Amino acid sequence: MKTRSITLFVAALGLILGSCGSAPFNANPLSVSAPISKKSSELTQTQVETWGAADLFTDTIAGMSVDKAYSELLAGRKSKTVIVGVIDSGVDIEHEDLKEVIWVNTDEIPDNGIDDDNNGYVDDVHGWNFLGDIVKENLEYIRIMKDLAPEFEGKDASSISDNDQERYQLYLKVKADYENDYAEAASNKERYQGMHDGLVEGHAFAVEALGKEDYGAAELAALTDLTDQQQAMVDGLSRMLGFGPTIPAVMERLMGGVAYFTGRLESHFNIDGDYRDVLGDDANDFSSKYYGNNDVDGPDPKKEDATHGTHVAGIIAAKRNNGIGMNGVADNAQIMVVRTVPDGDEYDKDVALAIRYCVDNGARVLNTSFGKGYSPHPEWVWDAIQYASDNDVLIVNAAGNDGMDLDVNETYPNDLRPGETEEIGDTFITIGASGPTFDENIVAGFSNYGTANVDLFSPGVKIWSTTPLNTYDYLQGTSMAAPAVAGVAAVIRSYFPKLSAKEVKQILMDSGLTGPDNVVLGGDPSNTASFGQISKSGRLVNLYNALIMADQRSR
Repeated sequence: MKTRSITLFVAALGLILGSCGSAPFNANPLSVSAPISKKSSELTQTQVETWGAADLFTDTIAGMSVDKAYSELLAGRKSKTVIVGVIDSGVDIEHEDLKEVIWVNTDEIPDNGIDDDNNGYVDDVHGWNFLGDIVKENLEYIRIMKDLAPEFEGKDASSISDNDQERYQLYLKVKADYENDYAEAASNKERYQGMHDGLVEGHAFAVEALGKEDYGAAELAALTDLTDQQQAMVDGLSRMLGFGPTIPAVMERLMGGVAYFTGRLESHFNIDGDYRDVLGDDANDFSSKYYGNNDVDGPDPKKEDATHGTHVAGIIAAKRNNGIGMNGVADNAQIMVVRTVPDGDEYDKDVALAIRYCVDNGARVLNTSFGKGYSPHPEWVWDAIQYASDNDVLIVNAAGNDGMDLDVNETYPNDLRPGETEEIGDTFITIGASGPTFDENIVAGFSNYGTANVDLFSPGVKIWSTTPLNTYDYLQGTSMAAPAVAGVAAVIRSYFPKLSAKEVKQILMDSGLTGPDNVVLGGDPSNTASFGQISKSGRLVNLYNALIMADQRSR
């Protein structure tokens, strides 16, 4: 009897433990309960490239404790593959550090011109491209202005009916925005070009005077017997060396600025452009849903149009510990590529269909690193957000890079209809960007914030990740902060697959680290607040803590 009782007890214990999965983590969550030591030295090159994975307490860098989580919590544990939908500008699916983590639709036979899985998208082996061959696009408010101009151009308010007054006022607003933004872009282009041209002349003088191309500020200061004009050129060169290692490098950066503002003038603000025409789809008709193609890295042979999406994908899931490039946050995730974001503003229709495509094809986490200030069809996107929530899919959204309070200024996509306080669904989380120093400057100067409309902060300043054609580079923005959280969410859903998307969202918010008492907002030292008051959670995402909480809540 005694032996049988012991056997039954052991069997019962086995069933209990088996129902819980792996043994509980033998670790305590990290907590900011005392002053944090500040980094006493400059970050090394390696630390700059990997700071988002660092641990605040071990490294004195305000990262997400990713490496600590893998070494202390996840070693030897099993996980389930999680599909992450990257709704973006496209991804270089042949990149050396991404090609092994790209989602493959096994129900589709590649390149046979047949919709084998009957989902409406032919040969969608790695995702879908809702933009077709579109690269450039207008901003949304330019499209609105162009649509309204035939009806309201040249008219005054007295000639407009009461029923049309709201649309007329919208037209006046977007037209004023256009005129202001166009003039600013044109001025900036001219300013950058002028600075570049001035440096060309000054650099030629310095090269002749010093006898070499590569020189420093000290060598410039040693030049004597200069005319007033020559001294002015030398002073200008010395100032500009503060913006780059060499004058040619500074000139290259200035020409990058010229190219950026030229592009804005020629596409973003181009009132004569009709970029959608090449796609053959009406962006205002939601009944047509099957357009575009399967070229998920876009039409550019150099894949430059896929830079943003490739960078985002690497942050989430670049192959870990393969000795190549960099490590993504998630170690068992596949990237489903949905090309939706052009060089300009995305269309509401494309965004809504992209969300639905990801949900219908098995993604458990979506990353939406884009946004705009106007939305002519927000209801389509809201319905898609609800659809994701109803199907247990988490959407991780970038807060935006205007350095503004989203409780006062509206951006899209969002999960709150005007005049309502209840969020759409419960699986949409909005992310602001943080930097590596745990002090008053931890909030990125460009990052949006908001007690009600931003949920959480994560690393988004100078982030190293994959870029097209097997290259790597730094980008920054809330576009980089969102995929950091998407990667953390993918890890949670991978190791704790029974947790719902709603539970994962709450874990992300509840498990984060609290921040400094006083932080600078919008890069303006006169605009400060407690870190705990600038987002709904008041926290910084932390993978180590999130895993401990996920373990507790999954039992």
